[in-house]
Amino acid sequence: FFKFFSKVMIAGDSGVGKTCLLVRYKDGTFLGGNFISTVGIDFKHKTLMIEGKKIKLQIWDTAGQERFRSMTHSFFRDCSAILLVYDICNPQSFANVTNWISDIRQYASSDVTLVLVGNKCDCSSAERKVKVQDGVRLAKEYDIVFLETSAKTGVNVDLAFDAVAKELYKKSLTPADYIGRD
Repeated sequence: FFKFFSKVMIAGDSGVGKTCLLVRYKDGTFLGGNFISTVGIDFKHKTLMIEGKKIKLQIWDTAGQERFRSMTHSFFRDCSAILLVYDICNPQSFANVTNWISDIRQYASSDVTLVLVGNKCDCSSAERKVKVQDGVRLAKEYDIVFLETSAKTGVNVDLAFDAVAKELYKKSLTPADYIGRD
């Protein structure tokens, strides 16, 4: 049986690698080549163990196109965590992060766990358009966690999702759960 079940969303502009991050985390593979953009919303489940407890994440992959934004807003309401993704090779996707955060603050619960993710860190330095320091600065400004990932190589993908799962699990504990802990 599951100790904990949580809804996690992946949000951000179209083309930043949201679906690729989810597939890398869930299946350990990379969606190379051409694939169809997410239309509306899709989800997958992932079960993991934290402190000997079975944790089930329901991970929602949202469409990044503006025409689906109002649909995405409605899903913010009941999610526990959001991974907000931008593409480090696309400065516009980084610039749009502040709009996404504004939407999240307006439509999501006030205690939502938010993680800023700069994706595609496998790209060459010539392709990189957003510096690591810029991501760090923005995350500090909003007091959220930041890390860079690569859905292509798998760098930090498990770390991002597992850290969210651990944080959500920690938030779910009651004072009685702490009895007998060091």
